[in-house]
Amino acid sequence: MSTSSSSFISGLWRITQWDMNPEQVAGHISACVDLGIDTFDVADIYGDYQCESMVGAALKSNPALKSRIKLISKCGIALVSWARPEHRVKHYNTSHNHIIASVENSLNCLGIERLHQLLIHRPDPLMDADEISEAFVKLKRAGKVAEFGVSNFLPHQFNLLQSRLDEPLRTNQIEISLLHLGSLFDGTLNQCQRMNVTPQAWSPLAGGRLANQSEETPLGRALTRIGQEYGATREQIAIAWLLRHPARISSVLGSGKIQRISELVDAKKFVLDRQSWFDLLEAAQGCPIP
Repeated sequence: MSTSSSSFISGLWRITQWDMNPEQVAGHISACVDLGIDTFDVADIYGDYQCESMVGAALKSNPALKSRIKLISKCGIALVSWARPEHRVKHYNTSHNHIIASVENSLNCLGIERLHQLLIHRPDPLMDADEISEAFVKLKRAGKVAEFGVSNFLPHQFNLLQSRLDEPLRTNQIEISLLHLGSLFDGTLNQCQRMNVTPQAWSPLAGGRLANQSEETPLGRALTRIGQEYGATREQIAIAWLLRHPARISSVLGSGKIQRISELVDAKKFVLDRQSWFDLLEAAQGCPIP
């Protein structure tokens, strides 16, 4: 099993939009730790390749945080950006050399010696599983990455990469929420259970759309009604719905507001009964289950 200890991960992908200085970012990270969130998610491309440097500056302002947190980063997407003038078209790159170079750059930007997890950010049509395996082995032996995983992979893509690795992939970070149900039915969450892989849900609140569901929609009405029954907010119910799944989904929370994160973490207090869970699923699908 993954060594991550929290049902929640702090997603820092919007950090460049938060208008925080390094000390304020460090304060945000420390406050998350106090809430029981010890794992933080970034990627090389976030913030137009600036996110990792901002986190690194925060950790430099408060070095004691480094021993209290786990950092996840991702690589494999190449954006057209002023920060990468050699990129003339957006593409994927999961070659051995790119993975090694990306990790070296991430460690340098973050100011740390080892990533907790490295994820391949998207499935690459040109993915050479043997090349990725070679890069993972090299990074593991050098002590630069503790665990490996993927993001947005379908089961057959996950299986291909896993077939070339001697150690298990630890996570598949996927989009899942009451407005994005695909992984419930395409085998992804079934695979996670079978292989003891901890799925990480990105956009678990559908980018804020769940909180703003109209009362004229079945899902809006169900979120309100069940929230009233449990004494919870709509967003807490949406997170509790994910937590109820036996795959033990970790939710990546992307807010820069500690009060909101605290409220979402409190969702673990609300254990939905089976009928409430299916009530929400039926409302989200817009039709009765078969």
